Amino acid sequence: MAITRLTDIITVFDSKWTYGDVKFGYDGEVNQDHDTQYPLMLVNPPESIIPDIYDGREEYSFEVNFYNLYSQAAQSVVTLQKRWDNLQDLSNEWMDMVLKNYQDVTVEAYLNDESIEIERIKDTNNDKLVQIKLVFTMSAFTKCFRPVSNYPSDFADLVVWLRADSGVTFDIPTKRVSAWSDSSGLGNNVAQSIKITQPLRYGYGGQNDKSYFSFDGVNDSMRSNSNSPITTDFTIFEVSKIDSNSENVFGWNNGAASISIGTDANGYFSTLVSDGVISLSKNTGVVNIGSNHIGILKKSNESIDLEYYDASNSITRTYNDSDFDNSYPFNTAKFDIGLINASQFLRGQLQEVIIYNRALSSNEIADVRGYLNLKYKIY
Repeated sequence: MAITRLTDIITVFDSKWTYGDVKFGYDGEVNQDHDTQYPLMLVNPPESIIPDIYDGREEYSFEVNFYNLYSQAAQSVVTLQKRWDNLQDLSNEWMDMVLKNYQDVTVEAYLNDESIEIERIKDTNNDKLVQIKLVFTMSAFTKCFRPVSNYPSDFADLVVWLRADSGVTFDIPTKRVSAWSDSSGLGNNVAQSIKITQPLRYGYGGQNDKSYFSFDGVNDSMRSNSNSPITTDFTIFEVSKIDSNSENVFGWNNGAASISIGTDANGYFSTLVSDGVISLSKNTGVVNIGSNHIGILKKSNESIDLEYYDASNSITRTYNDSDFDNSYPFNTAKFDIGLINASQFLRGQLQEVIIYNRALSSNEIADVRGYLNLKYKIY
């Protein structure tokens, strides 16, 4: 029985680390073949071969190490503290997702009280790395711990969740991204097979030193593998930095009908939803190019709400038109990342895109926005 539970726990550990490579082994084996995709999670085998069992409760002591690059060049633009902080953020999010997995399933697990130890280490193993060492004891079968953070997956009708720190297929030397997996669980992935039009993925250096995609504004873009999962009402969140006028983060169009999120000709952050005849459009009225921000577009019946947040601005705008066809479905064509109408490409950085197939409530929007701001420290 103990071996079965240990296997289950390791499987969960592996599945919840989506930010880079994961290995089950020992510290000395880090990047032996020099082909590691960072950030790396290394799970050391538990010290005890057969864990202690108390009245059906199994107890395992783990040492889990997290690694990321910290090259000489990086030291001039980001502090060691920031690189450690962001690696610890990923380890905390991973742990939260592991614990969420055991909330309502047959195999239950929790962290033993006061069992977590954290150590920060620099310049380890075969690379110039920063390391977080997480030591903890986990017991199976009894619930007593509950995670408290809100994540996009906690809210119904999540249909697309694209994160620059997770589910990315890219060439390590060139950084060119060929595929980006949807974390919603619905498989609404995006991809780009043409190398010269692939954006670049960086594991650090974005807003709050987080991972980001770099789009060149010339021809970089990605397209969904299947049609848009949006029907009539929806809510879209994006975290990006748009560097020029008339550029686009998210785009969908089928003939005259379209959805776009980006900047307009004046450099204002702008959103638009069209049913092919009537357009619902709103902008911030403030020049927003070059600003790391959270942008939100909600469409509900014949109305759209725009929300925009950066270090200096907190803007909310609403527009409605009773003539808008509020039954028009937006699932008849594929959607694009970094492009609209084959012309308005994105020049800048993109870190996250989240889409719900309904109009979220104001409280739900605040919770998702809170998750994004906690992660990226926008305002």
